[in-house]
Amino acid sequence: MDQTRTDRLKTAILLLAAIGLIAGLGFWFAGRAGIANLIWIAGVAPALAALVVEIIRSLRSGEVGLDIVAALSMSAALAFGETLAAAVVAVMYAGGTFLESFAEGRARRDMRDLLSRVPRTATRHSNGGLEDIPLDQIAPGDRLLIRQGDVVPVDGTVASDTAFLDTSALTGESLPVRLARGAEAMSGATNAGETFDLTAVREAKDSTYAGIVRLVEAAQASKAPMSRLADRWSLGFLAVTVTIAFAAWWVSGDPIRAVAVLVVATPCPLILAVPVALLAGLSRAAHFGVLIKGAGPLETMGRIRTLILDKTGTLTDGRPQIVSIDSVGGIAGDDILRLAAALDQASKHPVAQAIVAAAKVRGLDLPVPSEVTEVPGEGVVGHVEGHHVIVGGDGFVAGRVVGGQAGDHPAMAAGSVLVAVAVDGHMAGHLVMSDPLRAGTGAMLDGLRRQGIARILLATGDRVEVAERVTEGLGLDGLRAGLTPDQKTLLVLTEGKRAPVMMVGDGVNDAPALAAADVGVAMGARGAAASAEAADVVLLVDRVDRLGPGIEIARAARRIAVESVVAGIGLSVMGMIAAALGYLTPVQGALLQEVIDVAVILNALRALRITPHDPAAPTPQADPAGQADIAQGATP
Repeated sequence: MDQTRTDRLKTAILLLAAIGLIAGLGFWFAGRAGIANLIWIAGVAPALAALVVEIIRSLRSGEVGLDIVAALSMSAALAFGETLAAAVVAVMYAGGTFLESFAEGRARRDMRDLLSRVPRTATRHSNGGLEDIPLDQIAPGDRLLIRQGDVVPVDGTVASDTAFLDTSALTGESLPVRLARGAEAMSGATNAGETFDLTAVREAKDSTYAGIVRLVEAAQASKAPMSRLADRWSLGFLAVTVTIAFAAWWVSGDPIRAVAVLVVATPCPLILAVPVALLAGLSRAAHFGVLIKGAGPLETMGRIRTLILDKTGTLTDGRPQIVSIDSVGGIAGDDILRLAAALDQASKHPVAQAIVAAAKVRGLDLPVPSEVTEVPGEGVVGHVEGHHVIVGGDGFVAGRVVGGQAGDHPAMAAGSVLVAVAVDGHMAGHLVMSDPLRAGTGAMLDGLRRQGIARILLATGDRVEVAERVTEGLGLDGLRAGLTPDQKTLLVLTEGKRAPVMMVGDGVNDAPALAAADVGVAMGARGAAASAEAADVVLLVDRVDRLGPGIEIARAARRIAVESVVAGIGLSVMGMIAAALGYLTPVQGALLQEVIDVAVILNALRALRITPHDPAAPTPQADPAGQADIAQGATP
C-alpha cells in the first residue's frame, strides 16, 4: 500500500472513531444505552482491525510495538462490556497514529528531479545533417552535437579541438575544465563553452550519470527503516502492564480491574507525545531555514556523532572569486582588473563572468570592448579604450606578448586559477582566483563540536592540494580528496559503522552519499536537485552555518519527546496501580488517561519554542601536529 493510501486510511479510522464516540455519547445521554453501545463498538472496530493488521506485520518482522498494549485494552474493554472506555481508547490511539503519519508525510519525494535533469534526446550527426534521437538510440561511435548549456547525455570523447565543461555537479570541481580533442567527457557535465562534437563511447544506460542515479536508488534501498522512538520502550512497558493487570484480576477476582489497568495503560502518552514533539521540532527547524523531511530524520539528527562535508558549494561558496592581483608592469591592480573585466564582458566563460562581477563589486566603470576574438577555453583578445588587451591562461597570454614566458606562479601550487592579463603587447599582471571558504566556517565547526559532533571529515572530488589549502586551520579529523561518487558513498558507509553519520553536500556527485548516510543534508538554495531529493535535510538558505541550529533543534526536540514519554509512563504506571487497587473504573481510567495525554502533549509542544544558541565562536587554530589524515583518491 502506498503512502497516500495509508495516510487516507489512518484519517478515515480517526474520523470513524471520533464520530462513533460523539454519536454514542449523544444516544447515551438520551437514554438509548443499547444504541450507544452498538455505535461505540462500530467506532472501535476499524481501529482495532487496523491494530491487529499492524501487530501481525510487526511480529512477522520480529518487532514488538506498543500496538499490542492498545489492542489488549480495546479488546478487553469490549469483551467485558466497557464500550465507552474502548471508544475513548480508540480515538486516542487513532489520533496518535494520525499525528505520526502527518509528521512522516513530510518525508522525501522520489527521484523525479534527478531523472528530469537527464536529457531525453540528443542531437546526432547523420548523413551530413543533424537529427534529434532518444537517448536509448545512441550507440558507441555516434557523433553528437553538444550545444552551449547542454548536459552531456552519454560518456564520450571530445571530437572537436576543445570543449569547456562545468563538471561541478559530478566531481565537485568548482571551476570549469578545458578538454582537448580526444579527452573523455563524462555524462552529466554541462557545456560551459562553445558548441562541440562528442563521440559516444558508451550507451546512455551505462554512462556515468545513469550510474549515479542507480547508486542513489541502491543506497536509499539499503537504509534500514527508522523505528519509532516510542517502540523502544514497548517491551518493558508491555511486560509491566500485563503483570499488573493479571495480578489485579488474580488477587481481586474481578476482571474489570484488569480492564481498568489496561485502559489506563494504553500508551497514548508514548504514541502522542513523540510525534507531537518531533513535528513541532520540524516546524521550528524550518523557521531557521532547515527543512527536515520527517520525524525519523529529525530523531536521527539528534544522535549524530560524525559529520562528513563536501567542499565545493558547502564549505566553499562554489563560485570563483579574485583573491589577489599581481602587477608585473607597474599597472595598478584596479586598472588591470578594469581592463580585463571590460574585455571579458564579451565572453560567457564562467571565469570571465566572475572577473566582470568582481569589477562591478569594486565599482569600476567598464567600457565596451571592440574587435573581440575568443579562443574557447584559452582566452580573449580585443581592444579596450584604444589598448590591445589579452586575457586568458598564462601560457595563452605569454605566447602573444613581447618576451612572454609562462612561469611557475605560487598560486598554481596552491591550487588556484591564474588568469594572465597583457596590455599593448606587454604582460601587465595576473588575477589569482579561488573558491574561498565560506565566512564563519571555523566558528561553525567549533560550535558543532560543542554540540557533540566528535568527528568531522572532508570528502571532495577536488584535487588534494586545493582541499588542503581551503581547509587549512580548520582542525578537521580527516580529509579525503579526489573521490568519485561511489568512493564518497563507501566513506559514508565505513564511518557509519563507528557512529551515526551526517553527510553534507550540494552536487549530483554527493547524492549517493547523502542517501547512504544516516542523515543526508543538501544545500538546497543552489545545490543540485538530485542532492536535495536524496537528502533527509535541505538547507533552504545558502548557509552551511544553519547546520548548528538544525542539530540543536533536533536534539532539543528529541529530548522533549523523551521527557514526555518518561512523564507519561510514570503517570500511567501510577494510574495502573490505582486501577489495580480498585480506585478507578475503566471509564475513569480512560478519562485519567485523557488528562495524562493533555499534559504530555502540552509538554511536547514546548518544542515549538526551542531557540538555538548563537553559533558564533572563535575559529579553531590549525592543528600543529598535523592530525588530519590526508589521502588523495582513496577511502579509509
